[in-house]
Amino acid sequence: MIDHDVFMRALRQSHFEPGLSQAQGEGLTLLVTRWESNSLPQDERHLAYILATAFHETGATMQPIRERGGGAYLTRLYDVEGRNPARARTNGNSEPGDGIRYAGRGFVQLTWKNNYRRVGGLISIDLLANPDRALEPGIAAGILVRGMGEGWFTGRRLSEFFAPTQSDWINARRIINGLDRAAQIAAYGQQFLQAIREAQTPAKRATLKPAKPADPAVPRGSQPSLRRRSR
Repeated sequence: MIDHDVFMRALRQSHFEPGLSQAQGEGLTLLVTRWESNSLPQDERHLAYILATAFHETGATMQPIRERGGGAYLTRLYDVEGRNPARARTNGNSEPGDGIRYAGRGFVQLTWKNNYRRVGGLISIDLLANPDRALEPGIAAGILVRGMGEGWFTGRRLSEFFAPTQSDWINARRIINGLDRAAQIAAYGQQFLQAIREAQTPAKRATLKPAKPADPAVPRGSQPSLRRRSR
């Protein structure tokens, strides 16, 4: 188990610069608690990568956010009246306005009408009729934790990349979005893992193998600090 106070103290002192805001602390606590209460494998690397993904996708706020960009931008990317109508229709955005209505939301930027329908069914909430519910912290946390653990987004899941004989921090990005910013998010993940291990109870800590200073899969020079920043 993770000592939440020690975990937050480790992040304040070593990782988030110049320190954790109240909103960041609340978001971190929510995600750690949701992961701990889930029936998914309790591998601390899984939690570290979940937190790293949320850190990246929310622009370091650790709160569910709406995809940035105005209506024209979202229409251009996702709408049937945008630059790729065929892609929009394939993903369920068949009506004008769907590009804005079903743009990214949450800790993991759930996008496209088909995904709102499918994920809503998995969590028994009508996200199709109420897409803004994906911004509610408790719902957004469940989507992130279960989605990454069960392979909701691309069909890939955490257990494929983090197993007893494997730690593939780079390719784990395929759970969400190909290899986009893969090295950067891998570095965030390893920083979170360090804090998680510092916060383990003494008995649990004694069973852990020493963490490497930097995974060989993460290129040197790509180890950014977990500082507050704009996305």
